Amino acid sequence: MKKKFPYKGFGSAAIHGGHQQEPRHAHQTPIYASSTYVFDSAEQGMRRFSGEEEGYIYARWGNPTITEAENKIAELESFGLDFPLKGILHASGMAAISTLFLSSLKQGDKVLTHYSLYGGTDDLLSKVLPSLGITAVITDLRNTEGVDDLLKKDPDIKMLYLETPANPTIQCVDLETLSSIGKKHGLLVACDNTFATPYLQQPFRYAIDFVVHSTTKFLNGHGTAIGGILLGKDIEKMNKEVTKVHRLLGGNSNGFDAFLLTQGMKTLEIRMERHCMNAEQVAMYLEHHEAVEKVNYSGLSAHPDFTIAARQMKHAGAMLSFELKKGLQGGIAFLNKLNMCTRTVSLGTVDTLLSHPASMTHYGVSKEQKIKYGITDGLIRMNVGIENIEDILEDLEQALKN
Repeated sequence: MKKKFPYKGFGSAAIHGGHQQEPRHAHQTPIYASSTYVFDSAEQGMRRFSGEEEGYIYARWGNPTITEAENKIAELESFGLDFPLKGILHASGMAAISTLFLSSLKQGDKVLTHYSLYGGTDDLLSKVLPSLGITAVITDLRNTEGVDDLLKKDPDIKMLYLETPANPTIQCVDLETLSSIGKKHGLLVACDNTFATPYLQQPFRYAIDFVVHSTTKFLNGHGTAIGGILLGKDIEKMNKEVTKVHRLLGGNSNGFDAFLLTQGMKTLEIRMERHCMNAEQVAMYLEHHEAVEKVNYSGLSAHPDFTIAARQMKHAGAMLSFELKKGLQGGIAFLNKLNMCTRTVSLGTVDTLLSHPASMTHYGVSKEQKIKYGITDGLIRMNVGIENIEDILEDLEQALKN
């Protein structure tokens, strides 16, 4: 077997990581489109089902194309670290988050998290898990002393769930401090790293137990496939309890989406560099525009989490949001005037995407909560793409005119 090469660069790992030579010597791992796999003998089938022998059985449990995507992301999240990770690819980011909660929590347990989460996660915590006896405690996690006091008073809190930068206010929380507090109280600590990607931020550096991604976003990068991944550093737990729940919930990925994801990840480093460079210039432009009330971008010194983001991220990233002075009607007029930039939900693609969180991604969040979270009627979320910056700025300029 070919010896694993010790990649010195993240970009090299993004291209070559996770790949094993395909038996028929295809350059790229093919799309395995088989629902099931045959055994050489009855005894081999028995060994595979019992776990005595590794090998593929049924596509809901995995296939070679899926394995490559899982291993590549695990290598990227552990790049430069001295411990292995186990990744399980899912049909969506929400499927990965569901597996995380249902494999780690039971009736009576609580999840401590913060405001301004992705709308789907917020809905899962507030509208689905409570019927199973699992509830969320929401607080301002930037007040770390308050977090410590809260955990002292409530032993039912079993997990600390973080999302940084958060959607859509770009709120950032301190991974190192919060993980330390969580560990002191015996909690599992999980982090959604979708906005940052492992190129900009590696939560496992801070003793985090689990990381989730919507792979639909920057990891794929081209808007061609839905997916999600759950990664963990407790390999035994990932192979047993977590894998069992994943398989039984049925939120598995498929060979075609995994193939598209693998191809997309090969350009992650160079895409993120251009995304970040463009986003910084867009944020500075919007910060001084007369039609804009406020810009949420952690790369701006005015952002309340500027120091935290600078400490744990390589760059502030590609995501930002901004409030228009004319509120909802101003937002509608602005979105309708866009020519090159794209009006759509989601994020992470190479083209610039803009959406209205209050009426779209966070539609299901109550008005009271939206205001509390900073999701105003005039808030626009922006995924800054990799187009030429002069074209992005020109489109914004003409759309912002009265």
